[in-house]
Amino acid sequence: MTTLFDTYQLGGLTLPNRVVMAPMTRVRAAEGGLATPSMATYYAQRATAGLIVTEGVQPSLIGQSNPGTPGLYTDEQVAAWRPVTAAVHANGGRLFAQIMHGGRVSHPETIGMQPAGPSALPAAGLVFTPSGRQPAPLPRALDLAEIPEHAESYADAGRRAVEAGFDGVELHGANGYLISQFLSSNANLRTDRYGGSIANRIRFAVEATEATVAAIGAAKTGIRLSPGATFWGVEESDVLELYTALLSELARLEVAYIHLEATADEEILLELRRAWPGTLIMNPVVPMGPKLVGRTEADHWLGLGAELISFGRAFIANPDLVERLRNALPMAPVEEDTYYQGGDTGYLTYPAYQYSA
Repeated sequence: MTTLFDTYQLGGLTLPNRVVMAPMTRVRAAEGGLATPSMATYYAQRATAGLIVTEGVQPSLIGQSNPGTPGLYTDEQVAAWRPVTAAVHANGGRLFAQIMHGGRVSHPETIGMQPAGPSALPAAGLVFTPSGRQPAPLPRALDLAEIPEHAESYADAGRRAVEAGFDGVELHGANGYLISQFLSSNANLRTDRYGGSIANRIRFAVEATEATVAAIGAAKTGIRLSPGATFWGVEESDVLELYTALLSELARLEVAYIHLEATADEEILLELRRAWPGTLIMNPVVPMGPKLVGRTEADHWLGLGAELISFGRAFIANPDLVERLRNALPMAPVEEDTYYQGGDTGYLTYPAYQYSA
């Protein structure tokens, strides 16, 4: 019977266990979207994970969603990431960069221009800006002729990620950001080849993935998806048909993995498991929901056929999460008010488990 602590071959990487650190925004980057020494320490502390997926990394200035997030579109950003990847590798870890284009989930105060998305429809809710949370602004609709350059931006960031020492990249196709906006039936009201039918709504996701695979190889390319999720006001009609069609195209591209969030009924998620012939990373709980992933949820999905299980918030307060899971040790609670506050408190200050003398 498969356990969390069995090894797994993911492309050219041998993972020592099935535990994946999920991507989580922590807004600790320096000005100019530069990674920092503290970020190197943070990820290196968690290098016992089978695989780490970083926080969302913007592939362009217009792709930035939140202030304080890192990028992978300048030479300076590549240079800043190298000590991070080196620190993780020195500790025996493996690291993918999550490439995240925010699309309409951004603000002029953050990026200095009007955000853009599939259609001129604002996201629901308040977005983060340098001066605090504000209502999501009206984005401009992307011109048909410029859509390919936004798809290509994921590939450009992928090339830079490999140059910076990452083992691969994960495209952020979930949670209401740009790829998710194109998949949506209410954020995407286009009447051209990128909107309307399922074949058209999956086109941007496929083109972004295809470009990244061509740039760095399928074995170094994964994608995260949130079927049926409603983050930032997106809605999706025909969820099972939409994602079955998308998975068929991703299977053709032979990507390293898909990373699913538990944002749909388990019956739908199981249908998608059956439709996907490759590696599945499963995040068994809704992101930012009341429940944390634990052994019960992880073992449940390993039993249902997931190869790898991702843990989010549990990794924030427990840098030695793999050991705690392996030995049934108590979990430290996370301090939620430190998620996005910046600085090292609540970032580097969680210790490994202290055994009694």
